[in-house]
Amino acid sequence: MKLPVLKIGDLEARIPIIQGGMSVGISLSRLASAVANEGGIGVIGTALIGMREPDYKSNYLAANIRGMKKEIRKARKMSDGIIGVNIMVVLTNYADTVRVAIEEGVDIIFAGAGLPLDMPEYLTKGSITKLVPIVSSGRAAMLICKKWLSKYNYLPDAFVVEGPKAGGHIGFKLEHIDDSAFSLEKLVPEVIEAVKPFEDENDRNIPVIAAGGIYTPEDIEKFIKMGAAGVQLGTRFVATHECDADERFKQAYIESKEEDMAIIQSPVGLPGRAVKNKFLVDVTQGKKKPFKCTYHCIKSCDYQKSPYCIAFALLNAQRGNMKHGYAFAGKNAYRIDKIVSVKELISSLLKGHELSYSQQPLLKKAV
Repeated sequence: MKLPVLKIGDLEARIPIIQGGMSVGISLSRLASAVANEGGIGVIGTALIGMREPDYKSNYLAANIRGMKKEIRKARKMSDGIIGVNIMVVLTNYADTVRVAIEEGVDIIFAGAGLPLDMPEYLTKGSITKLVPIVSSGRAAMLICKKWLSKYNYLPDAFVVEGPKAGGHIGFKLEHIDDSAFSLEKLVPEVIEAVKPFEDENDRNIPVIAAGGIYTPEDIEKFIKMGAAGVQLGTRFVATHECDADERFKQAYIESKEEDMAIIQSPVGLPGRAVKNKFLVDVTQGKKKPFKCTYHCIKSCDYQKSPYCIAFALLNAQRGNMKHGYAFAGKNAYRIDKIVSVKELISSLLKGHELSYSQQPLLKKAV
């Protein structure tokens, strides 16, 4: 099968693969630039991105903005390809993060963990940044289109539709995660159908990208044939040499078994999928991990009732301290058995497929 170029506005990715933005230091400039250099879209996760700043505990908000600027600029130095950022709508500094990402001229903002109903508000005259909401239903896509069109005369540049096999926080009720009615195979056509009237009425193309549990070249082909313009993968990019996480974090994937893919109730009020370990077993047994809320990084986090701080837990894991944290992971993480380069991974994902732009290493702007 010939895979299409992924077009988002005037941007073109030679390979229709987006590397999912994984926050708390899992996908930073090194991973994002490596993916962009292969012709895909590399994405920097912005939540707690200031963790390397010396004042991140005492000056959390400013440290995060500073950290994001540094990572975007580093990625730009390492790649001429397409670089995006992932921003969670539930972040307490969501507005400032969006505003600064646009000021930095990032190519795309992917916004999830909530509905980004006001995101076009932050665009400025001459800004080049594309706005791509992450949704888990056609209803959410339709609501965003209606709101953006009526209030800002703007339509999303694309949608990522994320199914329940994704890692990290999942936008589904617990009882829907394993319900076939909410599978990605059902959601992709639903979102395509939901946005089509807006495309027709406004003479616009709104690509829909499939995400959540995509693992093989056959998975990619299936969703492209279904009408998706491209796919997004997060979990598979963790097990790469370029991934910004500690090697012990990556090893948690390699050593995991299928039964270790656990659904947890996150302190932020959403279910999530992670690799089961002693830390999580302790939590399920009612053992609390005492902490003070240094950041209040997520609006919906009821930290006074939480048994642990998710920010500390994920930071510890990113640094390889798995005794005091855990690794978020997609449902297929247990299938990973080795760490490879980004180039090797993308090559394996394209196996058996042709590319529409095989003569060029990468593209940035449509011509």
